[in-house]
Amino acid sequence: MKIFEFSPKIGIREIDHIRHRIDLGNDTFATGKISYEKVDELCRVLREFVDIMRGYKVEDFKAYGTSAIRETENTMIVLDQIRQRTGIRIEVLSNSEQRFLDYKSIALKGQDFNKIIEKGTAIVDIGGGSIQVSLFDKDTLVATQNLRLGVLRLQELLNKLNAKPSKYEGLLEEIIESQLSVFKRMYLKDRTIDNIIIVDDYVSALIQKRLTGSQTPGYVDSASYEMFMQIMRTHTKEEIAARFGISTESIPLIFISAVLIYRVALLMEAKLLWAPGVTLCDGIAYEFAEKNKIVGPKHDFEQDIVACARNISKRFMGSRRRGETLEYICTTIFDSMKKVHGLGKRERLLLRIAALLHDCGKYISMVNLGECSYSIVMATEIIGLSHKEREIVANVVKYNHQEFDYYEELGTTTTLDPQAYLTIAKLTAIIRVANGLDRSHKQKFKDFKTTLREDQLIFTVNTAEDITLERGLFEAKASFFEEVFSVHPVIKQKKII
Repeated sequence: MKIFEFSPKIGIREIDHIRHRIDLGNDTFATGKISYEKVDELCRVLREFVDIMRGYKVEDFKAYGTSAIRETENTMIVLDQIRQRTGIRIEVLSNSEQRFLDYKSIALKGQDFNKIIEKGTAIVDIGGGSIQVSLFDKDTLVATQNLRLGVLRLQELLNKLNAKPSKYEGLLEEIIESQLSVFKRMYLKDRTIDNIIIVDDYVSALIQKRLTGSQTPGYVDSASYEMFMQIMRTHTKEEIAARFGISTESIPLIFISAVLIYRVALLMEAKLLWAPGVTLCDGIAYEFAEKNKIVGPKHDFEQDIVACARNISKRFMGSRRRGETLEYICTTIFDSMKKVHGLGKRERLLLRIAALLHDCGKYISMVNLGECSYSIVMATEIIGLSHKEREIVANVVKYNHQEFDYYEELGTTTTLDPQAYLTIAKLTAIIRVANGLDRSHKQKFKDFKTTLREDQLIFTVNTAEDITLERGLFEAKASFFEEVFSVHPVIKQKKII
């Protein structure tokens, strides 16, 4: 738990950091459930946290659960126990939400972060259940992938193998390499990665204390990290604990995390490693300050989400030109209809992503385009979006190509609430009209403007090109738009001579 003070003058200031380690994931990944003993210990610690918050007169707090809670079979029972016994309501983050908050916590470091991502950079975010590897190229997030290589998950696997500690590194290398080799083929290719940013609960603290040969706290070059690995391989637990000022009990987990980082660094041939020493708590604090306009944006995170969607489209052979044209038409319609649709900035972002991924299903089938597009979006992690938001995008992409299912029918196959369903309907209506305006895929509507007049949305297009195809097929797209918004879209052509 971290206690922060917020003010427009000082921004975000950390007041206190209280830590108690409970490896809930050991139970989750071993048996599928968190044991009563662990829940009991967790509730006791959380009650102590509540007392500490009262002492600081905390005005607001957020409590999140990650993979250990998310993947346990008895999630709802555990959450109810915690609420009844501590008064704390825990929100369970999806993996993409969790990693995005970790990513935001790094951005808190401001200048260091902005400087390091000027060159090819990878963020390696190591958790108990999985790791997230995100790639930057020229300040832009270009790819992100989750790999089920978490520290606690790997420890549980080693325990099942009953291997001697001397064989741990060799076994870990075999397990890790099988997944990293696929990642390399898919994402690295000719990309150069100079820097790695490390987020974890294990090795980061040691790098902060200046590993052998490093000059600046938090930074270590590849040669110095190699020396650190040599110490971990050749010294006893007691010697390592004495050297780095850590407990012997934590060394097995530190070793697993260290091997993970080492293998990723070798794969990418990175020259510099940076451990900013942040936690999920820092990302939560940053998001709170951002939402309440206490601090200004240090980085355009929305653009990172859009860039990620563009790269997903590229991976599935989507047309960049067509996607960007559709995105432009969609956002123009969205902005001109604000008084009618009642949606906000977040829904506008979801519409942009749906436009960019509108034809990803063609990679699998030109016939079952809607269903294939839905499956690709649902199976592909988009960092920064919740599972619910990803499902909204997937449905918008799906119903852009096939008949719309009304809530009575859709409700039998989804857990989406009525509000999310209405968002899907509105965004689908917009993307269908936008698709109709560019039916020939020749970008004839590059120069157009929209005017909302009572019950009509008028598209005035400046073009000398023949738009007979667009006019002829537009009415079918317009009917659903009119049904959803009670506004009839109309095309008017202003020919350029």
